[in-house]
Amino acid sequence: MADMSPSRPYMLRALYEWILDNDCTPYVLVNAAYPGTVVPEGFVEDSQIVLNLAPSAIRALEMDNDKLCFDGRFGGVAQQVWIPIGAVMAIYARENGQGMVFELEPITPSPDDDTPPTPPSGGKPALKVVK
Repeated sequence: MADMSPSRPYMLRALYEWILDNDCTPYVLVNAAYPGTVVPEGFVEDSQIVLNLAPSAIRALEMDNDKLCFDGRFGGVAQQVWIPIGAVMAIYARENGQGMVFELEPITPSPDDDTPPTPPSGGKPALKVVK
């Protein structure tokens, strides 16, 4: 049996479309400490940030198998956000909390990195998980 690619990016894209199709606002919960994550630091709490992915709130959204990125405004300041797919902890509808919580991915340091990996937050978002 062949190894399959991770399902997270596919689930993320499908749930994003499902949330929009139901006239709701897609929010993502992100592990801001995950390597390669670029988010507005002033809005990070406990190494996590919640981002509004509504088309009216952001520009140039790109979701592929490796990353989620877009241009947004935070406190009036334009910023590009870059999120490795492994940093996405959940996607849900703001209006009713329906969505999906993803398993936390282990953070492995690069071979030339001397700093120990940052453990993901132990807290779980209060979401209804759709099966």
